Amino acid sequence: MEQGSLLGQSIVAAVKEAVAPLASLDTQDQIDTMNEIKRALHEVSPMRSEPVDCVLWVDSDSVIANDYNPNSVAPPEMRLLELSIMADGFTQPIVSFLREDDREVVDGFHRNRVGKECKKVRERVLGRLPVVTINDDREDKGDRIASTIRHNRARGKHSIDGMSEIVVDLKRRNWSDKKIGKNLGMEPDEVLRLCQITGLAEMFKDKDFSLAWEAADVESITDLDRIDVEGESEEE
Repeated sequence: MEQGSLLGQSIVAAVKEAVAPLASLDTQDQIDTMNEIKRALHEVSPMRSEPVDCVLWVDSDSVIANDYNPNSVAPPEMRLLELSIMADGFTQPIVSFLREDDREVVDGFHRNRVGKECKKVRERVLGRLPVVTINDDREDKGDRIASTIRHNRARGKHSIDGMSEIVVDLKRRNWSDKKIGKNLGMEPDEVLRLCQITGLAEMFKDKDFSLAWEAADVESITDLDRIDVEGESEEE
């Protein structure tokens, strides 16, 4: 144990000496170099199966919002998220799936928006966004959709129509009701009711369910206005 500890100290000392020249690089080159160092450490990390083990700062233009997130955040909550990032910094990375030329957001849709649309935040983080990369076995879009729902289902508001479209999309990908329920954290009746909202009767014509559930009963959420806080004072 003592020998291992001494070896560890020796490695730390060597790393500190090796990274000292980073200070002579320009800022963007520093970030890119540090990203590569993080990747190298991640490859030998005993926690490399956990995405959060490697947080990278990547060009925000390479982070692309997905087209299936049903999570709705009302303008007041969105402004609060902006304030949180302005005051506390990015405390959570954006979860992404690495594609050939860009990254698709799996979780952090609204953090991604703030990082791009709030000028002060964008300037502060030098046009970069903190990301982790979801495990590469999530290649199927259905798996990524399910991952997005799991990430935000408990903490946000999902529009009913949006969730209904998600369920129908997964069924078109030959996901069974049982698989959808398991991966999205839904009871069987909820899966069926979301199918009912779409009006696609053929998807549940052989099913029995007794409780009525109408999309109109759910409080609607307005679209978020573009973020712009440049005119706000610190007192506000």
